[in-house]
Amino acid sequence: MRLAHVDIDTLKLVLNTSTAGYTEVRYHARILNEVRFVNGRVERARAVKKIGVGIRVLNNGQWGFSSTSIITREGLLYALEQALRSSRALSNSNKKRVEGLGDTKLATGVFKPDIHGSLEDRDIEEKIKVAREAEQEARKHNGEIRSSSCLYREIIDEKVIVSSDGALAELYDSKPELVVTAIAGKGSRKVSASEGVCVTGGWSDLFRDRDHLTIAEEAAEKAVRLLNAKQPKGERTTVILDPAMVGLLSHEAIGHLVEADFVLSGSIAKDLLGEQVASELVTLLDSGASNIAPNAAGTTLVDDEGVIARSVRIIDDGMLSSYLHNRESAYIFGVEPTGNARAFEYDDEPLIRMRNTYIEPRDYNLDEMIREVKHGYILKGARNGQADANGEFMFGAEEAYLIEHGEVKGLFKGVSISGITMDVLKSVDAVSSSRDFRYDIGTGYCGKYQPMKVDGGGPYIRCTAIVGGVQ
Repeated sequence: MRLAHVDIDTLKLVLNTSTAGYTEVRYHARILNEVRFVNGRVERARAVKKIGVGIRVLNNGQWGFSSTSIITREGLLYALEQALRSSRALSNSNKKRVEGLGDTKLATGVFKPDIHGSLEDRDIEEKIKVAREAEQEARKHNGEIRSSSCLYREIIDEKVIVSSDGALAELYDSKPELVVTAIAGKGSRKVSASEGVCVTGGWSDLFRDRDHLTIAEEAAEKAVRLLNAKQPKGERTTVILDPAMVGLLSHEAIGHLVEADFVLSGSIAKDLLGEQVASELVTLLDSGASNIAPNAAGTTLVDDEGVIARSVRIIDDGMLSSYLHNRESAYIFGVEPTGNARAFEYDDEPLIRMRNTYIEPRDYNLDEMIREVKHGYILKGARNGQADANGEFMFGAEEAYLIEHGEVKGLFKGVSISGITMDVLKSVDAVSSSRDFRYDIGTGYCGKYQPMKVDGGGPYIRCTAIVGGVQ
C-alpha cells in the first residue's frame, strides 16, 4: 500500500480563493499497518489508509476549521466555505478574539528524517513473522510465563502544508514500533512486564540496538523477576530515576505545565518565567529533532502550522526560561513560535503538543550516584501516571531496587512515585553523563484531546520523592 501524491496547485487554489485574513491548508496521507499476536494467535491484522485535507482560517479574530476526504477543486472549495462559515458564526457569539499570529520563518521545501530501511520495502509477511516470533519467544521463556502478546505497528505519513503567509512544506515521516508484553504467574499471583521500542525512521532503525527476540526475552525475564518481588513501604526517600522515569517526569509532570494553552488556563507555571523552579543541575528541553538521538519517536521537523520545529530550553540551569508555543500563543506572549502545533490526522486541528522532552546529561557516574545513597531506591521502567495543573504527580515504575549503604539490594514491584513537581526538581543533586542517555517512552501516546506520538528521556537523575506500593 503506497501513499498518493497531491497536486500542490490544487491546495494553493484554496489560498487564492479564501477571503480570510489567514488561511492554512494541510494535506495528510497516512498508512497504518498493525498486527498483534496473543498466545500464538493473530488477534488483529489491519492495513488502513486515510487521506484528506484540513483547512483552517482566521477571520475577524476567530478560527474556523473544516476537513474533507474529497480532494478535488469542488471538494476543497466546499470545505473552505465551511471553515469560513464557522469563523463567521463564532465572530457573532465569541467575545474572545485572536489578535494575531507570532511571526517566524515558515518552512519551505522538502523535509525528511533519516530513514534506514524503508518500511514500504518490507512486505507485510515479514512484519507478521517478526511479531509471531517475538510473541513465541516471550511465551517459551520458561514455565512461569502464563501468556504473552506482541504488537507491531507502523505509521507512514506524507503531508503538504501551505499557508497564506508563506509556508510551503512537503513532509515525509515513518514511525515503526514493536511492543512485547509477558505475564508471569504462580498460583494466584500474576505480574506483567513490557519491553518495546518505537522510532522515527525505518526498519533498520527500529532494530538498531536490539532485535525482536531480545526484546521479547527481556520482557519475559522481567516478568519472572517481578513475580516473587515484594512491595515497598511508603516513605519519602532518595530515588534514582532511570531514563524512562526521567522521560515520564519530563513529559507528564513538567511538559504539560509549560504548554502555553495550559499556562493561559492557569497552570502552576504561570508567572514563573525567570524564576528558579529546579536544581541548577536541571536543564530540560523539548526538541523537534534531537541531536542526542535523532530517531526519537516524537521527532517532528515541521509542525502543522508550517513552523520549523526548533529546540526549546524549557528549564535552563534550574530557571524556567520558555513555554511551548503555537503561533497564536507566541503572539500573546510576544515571542517566536516554537513549532509545537501538532495535529494527529487531517481532520484534527493543531494543538500545542510536546515532541521529544528530556533532561540534559551532566557528568555524574551512575555507580558513584548509587554509592552515595545511604537508603533509597533505583526506579526503572515507566508505567502510566497522572499529573495536574498544580504540579502534583503520581507515576508507576515497573521495578524498584532497594539501595542500602551504597549497595543495590532486593527487588520490589508495584511501585509508585509521587510528589510536587517543583519540589522534586529542586531536590535533584546528581545527573549522570551522556553515556546513560536514552529516550524510552516512545511506545506510548500522549492523550491531550487527540493521540500523538511523543518521546522523552534523559540520563539517570537522583532526587527526593515519595515512594509507595500500588496494587
